[in-house]
Amino acid sequence: MDRTAFREGFRAGSPFAAASILLSVSFGALAVDAGFPALAAIAMSALVFGGSAQFAALSVVASGGTLGAALGTAALAHSRFLPMGIALGPSLAGGPVRRGIEGQALVDASWAMASRPDGTFDRSFLLGSTLVQYVAWTLGTVVGAIGGGAIGDTDRLGLDAAYPTFFLVLLIHELRSGRGRGVAAAGGLIALALIPFTPPGIPVMAASLAALVGLRRRPPTPAGPPTAPGPDPGSPHDEEPR
Repeated sequence: MDRTAFREGFRAGSPFAAASILLSVSFGALAVDAGFPALAAIAMSALVFGGSAQFAALSVVASGGTLGAALGTAALAHSRFLPMGIALGPSLAGGPVRRGIEGQALVDASWAMASRPDGTFDRSFLLGSTLVQYVAWTLGTVVGAIGGGAIGDTDRLGLDAAYPTFFLVLLIHELRSGRGRGVAAAGGLIALALIPFTPPGIPVMAASLAALVGLRRRPPTPAGPPTAPGPDPGSPHDEEPR
């Protein structure tokens, strides 16, 4: 573990953690309002740790859907992490079991910020960035589930705009590179083409395949031609003619 990179990731993830608190408080309050026991809502955040999946499952249950439908919707909402995890895997440490455990730290903001220009990822930075977000998400759910009655109408607070804004910030971060702009455009076009014809969740899953471009490693920059060594300072050839 690179402690310096871990601390940098922790600091970089703190603004996203602040946004996570607002979202998770909203989730906890809405879950209890939909009939979830407070402990169940808190356990879901601690185990799933996925805002889009949790809100998707909650919307299905709140509208009278079955548990299977809620799980299926949540799985589709998080299907984007499959290609993202494939790209991240080689940068994690240890064998398959350890990489699988460390891969649970994969969240959108950490994945984007820990990416390097050559397609690899800073593992220590990613773990630090995710840790602060995980703590904030879980604590926010505790606050919302236990004291949600004091919040009132969450839509009135504009929390419904937080998630689109969150992903827009991530997109802006990725648009700094030419490859990032190409992947963003490809994913957007795939989703746009599928939205009119496919069930909810499918466009997200298909659009996330554009991230597989991260599997292609960029060739290392070739070194320049070797520079001929200069004359030895102690060489007699350096002496000026008499």
